[in-house]
Amino acid sequence: MSEPHSITVRQLGRVPYNESWQAMQDFTEQRDETTPDEIWAVEHSPVFTLGRAAEAKHLLNPGDIPIVKIDRGGQVTYHGPGQIVLYTMLDLKRKKLGVRELVTILEQSMTKLLEKIGIAAAPRRNAPGVYLTQGRECGAKIGAIGLRIKRGRSFHGLSLNIDMDLSPFLSINPCGYAGLAVSQVSDQISDKIAEPVRIATIERMLIEELMTLLNYEQINYREKIWSRDE
Repeated sequence: MSEPHSITVRQLGRVPYNESWQAMQDFTEQRDETTPDEIWAVEHSPVFTLGRAAEAKHLLNPGDIPIVKIDRGGQVTYHGPGQIVLYTMLDLKRKKLGVRELVTILEQSMTKLLEKIGIAAAPRRNAPGVYLTQGRECGAKIGAIGLRIKRGRSFHGLSLNIDMDLSPFLSINPCGYAGLAVSQVSDQISDKIAEPVRIATIERMLIEELMTLLNYEQINYREKIWSRDE
């Protein structure tokens, strides 16, 4: 069977975390070898998520923010308004992609997008994600990655901090690293950038970077998420 060269992208806005998580699981369970891959671009209300390897000691003072134990890899992270989240439902076997290759592509999509808007960042060995490489916040984490692979198909994905309240990150050890600084795009954009930070614009740019790296020839944008009868 030949590999499909198109992908469905759904820009969905604010979506409850548990609903999107359940939908990702349902999509992955129900798909077969002919199902096109999908990317879901979402934003969440404040939530801490704990991966399969998460240790309680990394939740320092969560307060009233909900805590959800989930099935991705990794430790604890925070999602909230002003953060882009891209969920990547890809058939890795069909794409002939290894897990490490996918992680690298997700990291590259963020670093290339950040470079285009004037922010220097790079991944780190043995610490998935993207970190600032210049400026007073050099070393701060700006983008995170967490994946689950089931029967050769991926879900969960990446998050990129754009213009959000970062204080909840002080209530955890982000990704299990005590004292890890966290930053965002709005704190790094210089005055020479004429256009103000617009999450929708950056989201579209990030999607296009990712699609280029994944070598899809056609992007089909859709608004619906839960319906499988298109």
